Parts: sequence; structure tokens; C-alpha cells
Amino acid sequence: MADKKKIGATIKVKQIASPIRRNKVQQLYLKSLGLGKINRIRELQDTPAVRGLITRLQHMVSVVE
Repeated sequence: MADKKKIGATIKVKQIASPIRRNKVQQLYLKSLGLGKINRIRELQDTPAVRGLITRLQHMVSVVE
């Protein structure tokens, strides 16, 4: 059985690259994470959907904590 996360588990995501000259879909993924400018940090709930977006944007974002 998979490990269940805590109800209030969060993850901090930091944007490290610019969305300029990127695919439009990747720009939309950044917007859905609440990012858009370099060095912005967002605290999001740790869900499989957020984890999936982070893996698709692993060249543009990093997990701070």
C-alpha cells in the first residue's frame, strides 16, 4: 500500500528559469502552479497533481523544502 501523506502536507516550489521562449503548454503549467517570474516561491499542497506538474517542469522549477 502506498504511504499516505498528511492532510496538511505542503511543498515549496521555486521558479529558477524564465518562461520566455518556452512551449505555451509549459507556460500554462507555470501559471497553474502560481508562478511566472524567476525566484518566486509558492507553498502548495503536496498532491499527485502538483508532483506531476513539477516533474514536467523540472528544468524550470526546484523544490525548496
